[in-house]
Amino acid sequence: MGYFEFVMRTKLCSGENALEHLPYELSRLKVEKPLIITDKTLEKLGMLKLLTDALGNMRHALFTDVPPDSDLRKAENAAALYRSEKCDGVIALGGGSVIDTAKGAVALLTQNASEIKEIIGCEELARGEFIPFAALPTTAGTGSEATSVAVIADAEKQVKLEIISDQMLPSVAVLDPRLTIGLPPRATAATAIDALCHAVEAYSCRQKNPVSDAFAFAAVKAILSALPEVVKNPQNKAARLELANASFMAGVAFSNSMVGAVHAIGHAVGAVCHVAHGEAMAILLPRVMRFNQCAEYRDLAALFDDPEPVVALEVLLESLHKKTGLPITLSQTGKVTEADFDAIADKALNDGAILFNVRPLEESDILKLLKDAF
Repeated sequence: MGYFEFVMRTKLCSGENALEHLPYELSRLKVEKPLIITDKTLEKLGMLKLLTDALGNMRHALFTDVPPDSDLRKAENAAALYRSEKCDGVIALGGGSVIDTAKGAVALLTQNASEIKEIIGCEELARGEFIPFAALPTTAGTGSEATSVAVIADAEKQVKLEIISDQMLPSVAVLDPRLTIGLPPRATAATAIDALCHAVEAYSCRQKNPVSDAFAFAAVKAILSALPEVVKNPQNKAARLELANASFMAGVAFSNSMVGAVHAIGHAVGAVCHVAHGEAMAILLPRVMRFNQCAEYRDLAALFDDPEPVVALEVLLESLHKKTGLPITLSQTGKVTEADFDAIADKALNDGAILFNVRPLEESDILKLLKDAF
């Protein structure tokens, strides 16, 4: 029996009106003045007001300068604001970009560092100052509220940098369907498929283990149940919450195992062509599954209600494409050309996730997958 480790330190608060429980959690963590990190779109949509209403009279500082792809300069700026405002905790309200930006800021603060390049890598952070950190996801997909991983872009070099450390695990995650109910159909589909990809890759990667398998299996089941219902009825709070719970479980799963080639290639597609992460996952997942052809996929057959899960997945994706506009080929994104393939393949081969794919890939394999996905 192989050796493995499993870490789960984040307290989960999940349910309708779960946001109202946040002040108690902050008081438990001795937070008196948090830095709220969010983006301008969520501020305009009223999500920030939901949070500040829940906080009541609690003092706070605000950082809203977060782009669609997390950027190392923004994380550095957020950490600088935390220090100048003398904050004592961080609240991230948003999707994966916002939460990863907050994680980058938290990592800088724990290490008393000022630049992201000082701290990139896997388990490179020394045990530093504890920064109370609450994550409030407004999408159900990235699972960042449950993971020790932050993916932060270096726009100048067109690469996505990874920081992996248990010190970035949120102290508390709050899943409230009010925070995701306004998500547009295409974004809902893309983020949910991202969560599905986390679960499928965690279940099949080289570093899988029995405990992460349990979380991954449950996440796949919940996503396949809730996603069609949410697309059909976007106001269904119960289904929205089920997707959020599944995203959290998938995050726990891959944070304690790993992902694989879908993410390695997807990160590269995002870095080179600026395709939204969830959309890249939707395009690549069935192609990589066909390439891998691993026994673990057969375990998922009952959940997909098909002896060939990849066939059922393709049917689901085609339905989502018709109903939400979710792209299912690279050409449909309007951002990728065949001239980009070499650069994508090069970056994918240098992405750490590629090492954990159940089947090894060479550059020729990646180029073939990209051609098939085009």
